Amino acid sequence: MKIHARTFSFRNRLVVIVVGVMLGAVSLLYTNDMARKLKGKEQHDVALWAHAMERVSRDVMGTIQDPLVADIMSNGNNIPFIITNENLEVINSHLVPEKIIDHPDRLRKQIDKFMSENQPIPVRYRFSSEHYHLIFYGKSALLKSLYYFPYIQILVITAFVALGFIAFRSSKHDEQNRVWIGLAKETAHQLGTPTSSLLGWIEYLRSQEIDQTAVEEMNKDLTHLMKITDRFSKIGSETPLTPENINEVVGESVMYFRKRIPRNVTLEYNGLAIAPVQANINAALFEWVVENLMKNSLDALQGHGAIDVRISSDDKYVMIDVKDTGKGIPKSNWKRIFEPGFTTKTRGWGLGLSLSRRIVEEYHQGKIAVIDSEIGKGTTIRITLKRSFAG
Repeated sequence: MKIHARTFSFRNRLVVIVVGVMLGAVSLLYTNDMARKLKGKEQHDVALWAHAMERVSRDVMGTIQDPLVADIMSNGNNIPFIITNENLEVINSHLVPEKIIDHPDRLRKQIDKFMSENQPIPVRYRFSSEHYHLIFYGKSALLKSLYYFPYIQILVITAFVALGFIAFRSSKHDEQNRVWIGLAKETAHQLGTPTSSLLGWIEYLRSQEIDQTAVEEMNKDLTHLMKITDRFSKIGSETPLTPENINEVVGESVMYFRKRIPRNVTLEYNGLAIAPVQANINAALFEWVVENLMKNSLDALQGHGAIDVRISSDDKYVMIDVKDTGKGIPKSNWKRIFEPGFTTKTRGWGLGLSLSRRIVEEYHQGKIAVIDSEIGKGTTIRITLKRSFAG
């Protein structure tokens, strides 16, 4: 089911991307075709102007005599142009700023720009075979808009697709959160009745003439089960953080775990031999994370090997490393192991490390990550928390 859901989600994303690309491509092709036709029309219009000007008489100063040409030169069109004589002296212009016309270098650059957009059109007059005018013209504002519009449209489509993905992920994340919280609360509720009953049985066994050592060990396991119930009940609730001695909190988890591992597995801990380090944590939830990491290390060892839990710190942070000599994790999976549902085990839901990341990053504003792993040699996972200092 997990594979099918992931495949379906991937297909949905692929369909959205393909549709977005197709819309962008169609828009680009259609708009480019419109731009090509409009450019052809503008070139045709300018050619008509040139032809009209050739047919109109002019005096030697080049003053416009015909109302038709005067209308062409008016503001009635939106094609920018510059009309010069054969010596590139400006006779008339339209939609070109005066600061360009009056500045030789800027004028030359503008003429070069017009030439890169359209070939200049010569205008030869009947009264002179030596003298002629040149019309340099560029793209109209509408034509420029048509050229840029598809790219703007593609950006808009991309933005909408991106916003759609963000909204989808956000809603999916909220839905996952509700599932997490509901599952955790229901688990805590379901565990409440049997733990209460077991408390009564522990008291009964204490009154019997049996080996009380075994009863006390059972009581420790029951106490731990009640702690687990409390952890589940805290998921989704306000989680107060208090300054705690990290050495002791981690140490309690290590001591409990050490008595319940196979004989061929060793569990080392340096925390009780170094100076105490404080951090703001919720002890019940943080112990859960440490136990999850040790449990994953134990599974990776497959019955024999070593687990090493080490605490280190600097001026700002405290680091808790859980290292094992197990089968290791491929580098491609270093981040994926913290995703809900990801597991390489034949049993289990793949929620342990995902919950651990949620507790560390969302509740404690810390970081958890694989910092080293090698196939056949082992893995090191590090928790990083901001230190707190006694005030």
